[in-house]
Order: sequence, then structure tokens, then C-alpha cells
Amino acid sequence: MRYADGGALTAQGRARREAVRAQAADLFAAGVDPVEVAGRLRVSTKSAYQWKRLWKAGGVAALASRGPSGASCRLSDRQLDRLRAELDRGPAAHGWPDQRWTLARVTLLIGRLFHTRYTLRGTSYLL
Repeated sequence: MRYADGGALTAQGRARREAVRAQAADLFAAGVDPVEVAGRLRVSTKSAYQWKRLWKAGGVAALASRGPSGASCRLSDRQLDRLRAELDRGPAAHGWPDQRWTLARVTLLIGRLFHTRYTLRGTSYLL
């Protein structure tokens, strides 16, 4: 499933999903079977069984959203500011013969400036 903001849920989307998990916890507390919970809440049975396992181990708090998933940015805010400034200077300032920024060039620049390796896809997400 893809989302409009690049593959992650918005804060509202996470809150909606968390509300569904809270409903599931109420149903589990009432003794409803996970298969029936899945049917009532229109989720997969796999999710219902996983939620029940989490709920039994840690209660409703265990079903709370842990925020956005995925890796965090390896560059600090200060490094990102510096990268923006260096990109504004243009490719010629960094030794390239023309004024075209490519993902490969930006990736190489990040490596030179911060000694951090990114893939081309990682660079595109960063930008």
C-alpha cells in the first residue's frame, strides 16, 4: 500500500489505526475471539492475533503507535543545512564541468562532506 506522503502514514492516519487497535483491546477484554475481532474491525486475522498477543503482554499501552517507521536520517540538522548551502553553490564549485546536479553527484558530495554513504535511492529520499 502506498500513501500520498511517500510511503508513511500521516499523524491522523496513525491515530485512526491506533483507535482501531484500542477497539480491538476492548473486544479482547470482552472475550471476543481474534477471528471475530478481525471481521468486525475489517482487519486481517494475522493483525488481530498479533494485537491480542501484544495486548495480553502489555495491555492497551502495548498497542499504542510507536510513530513513523523506517530509518532516521543519518545527517544532523546542521549537516542538512550545510548540504543545502553547498548545493546552492552549484556543481561547478565542487569540480564538475557543468551546472547539473545528478543523484550520483549529490551522493558523492554527501560522502565527501560528511563521510557518510548513501545509495542513489537514499539520496533521492533525502532530497
